[in-house]
Amino acid sequence: MANLNRGLIVSCQAVKGEPLYGLEMMHHFARAAVLGGAKGIRANYVSDIIAIKKEVSVPVIGIIKAVYDDSDVYITPTLKEVKELLSTGCEVIALDATARPRPNGEKLEDLVAYIRENAPHVEIMADCSTFEEAKAADEMGFDYVGSTMRGYTEYTKGISIPDYDMLSRMRRELHAKVIAEGGIWEIAQLDKVLACDPYAVVIGSAITRPMDITKRFAKEFEK
Repeated sequence: MANLNRGLIVSCQAVKGEPLYGLEMMHHFARAAVLGGAKGIRANYVSDIIAIKKEVSVPVIGIIKAVYDDSDVYITPTLKEVKELLSTGCEVIALDATARPRPNGEKLEDLVAYIRENAPHVEIMADCSTFEEAKAADEMGFDYVGSTMRGYTEYTKGISIPDYDMLSRMRRELHAKVIAEGGIWEIAQLDKVLACDPYAVVIGSAITRPMDITKRFAKEFEK
């Protein structure tokens, strides 16, 4: 039985440099999202995840965004972040599963093995930017493969997202449950994503980032 339910997962995050960072508001966003029908939450940082777990009963995908000088990987990049997430009670841990080298020369397969050995009840999600990365993650035994990093790696920059063709191929060819994430702002986009038949869909900025939402409307005035 999967830890995540099928349906909408809302990403409730605020990182350094954003207006809501450090205000301890993400558990309120999570509660509002669940009241609105969210079947799961994706959250960043130990303190926010713990607060959210106290507030809602739906499963949580936990990540820790951390920047290292020797790598472009920043979503749960090392064993340090994995261990911290295992202390939160989150049901799923998401790892950057791109082909880019990790900090300190660490290997993705070692992080997966550590979670499997030390927390077999915790499922693992792969944040990918290409079909090839998603296929490699599927073969590595990830429970979920997501399109999270599509358009956010150097070699996928400029690609239009959501990438419906990639999602459809992932759904057809992979064994892991497919999670669509990235670039979903409008209902029409969501309808096309759902036509690809993913297991679940993550929406973040369009729901929980008021600054980014405002920017999209403000740009229309500049025209």
